[in-house]
Amino acid sequence: MRRLLAVPFLRPSLSLSSPLLSSSPLKASALLCTATRPAPSSIHSLFKPTSRSFSTSKMSSSSSSSSSSSSAETHAAETHFKFAALQFGVTTDKAQNIKVAQEYIDKAAEKGAQVVCLPECWNSPYSTSSFAEYAEEVEGSNIDAAPSLKAISEKAAQHKVFVIGGSIPERDDGKIFNTCFVFGPDGHLLGKYRKMHLFDINIPGRIAFKESDTLSPGNDLLAFPTPWGKIGVGICYDIRFPELARVYQQLGVVLIAYPGAFNFTTGPAHWKLLQRSRALDYQVFVAGVSPALVPTASYHSWGHSQVTDPWGTILGQARLDPDVIVADIDVDRLRAIRQQIPTTIQLRPDVYTNAFAAALTPKQ
Repeated sequence: MRRLLAVPFLRPSLSLSSPLLSSSPLKASALLCTATRPAPSSIHSLFKPTSRSFSTSKMSSSSSSSSSSSSAETHAAETHFKFAALQFGVTTDKAQNIKVAQEYIDKAAEKGAQVVCLPECWNSPYSTSSFAEYAEEVEGSNIDAAPSLKAISEKAAQHKVFVIGGSIPERDDGKIFNTCFVFGPDGHLLGKYRKMHLFDINIPGRIAFKESDTLSPGNDLLAFPTPWGKIGVGICYDIRFPELARVYQQLGVVLIAYPGAFNFTTGPAHWKLLQRSRALDYQVFVAGVSPALVPTASYHSWGHSQVTDPWGTILGQARLDPDVIVADIDVDRLRAIRQQIPTTIQLRPDVYTNAFAAALTPKQ
């Protein structure tokens, strides 16, 4: 019997109409979804066209000039935010890595960033032999025993910014995960995302890496609320799986952040292309946030952190060296693009449902 792999499907723990998602309290929990293997009859849900309206509201011409000005300022505040990708080098000195991460959050805040994102594995060398040594454990929302997380939580509260915590090795119940923790502007933990697709590759003569030697895969998605819309999270190799981005699009996210550490083999060939592809295919902003190159490290990160808009335009990009890339995220532009090329309402679930059902049916 042929072994078939299902695309990720969701069992939301909150409905999209939940008051939690329509408001923006800083202590609100994030929307968490669990990937499950579907019955063929449930396939339709993945491709269901979004019912969310992307029309841009227009102010009444009868409003007074002062009222119009105030409304315009409020609208701009709700539809524009500054996103910062923090690219810095990671060493074997964990305390130094934590200090540098804090300094880069400071730099981003000075540049006016309201949402900042750290790179993948920012507190640990990227190697299977290091993950267990550098891993931290979290009991529920208590991060007191996790120095890396406590440090960035404090910075989130200090600067009143959202911090997407890149990723660190997380220990839980005897397993190690590659995990992104997200903190709100009050420093509280909003949620976490564990890397779902593990980086197991072998390109003969170039690079071989097997995360599954040490790490376990996650099963939950994370889309957390902000005043500007929800933000989804993936980690590095996850960007190669468009099904994940499709689900986030259907959940209504405006941006997907992918902390990642591509290498000198796949980085030059695929890093920029994959980000532009996800942004174009799913009409979302995409941010890929990498560590900077450290020539003496055992793993050489490609760097080139990047922010891309839903038109595929690169809004900002680093090179190999440490940098802070700040980009303006214009949610009105996303809405306009989705109106002009309305693929979100042109999906054909009637076709996809039957095709996927046939593909998922075991062949005798």
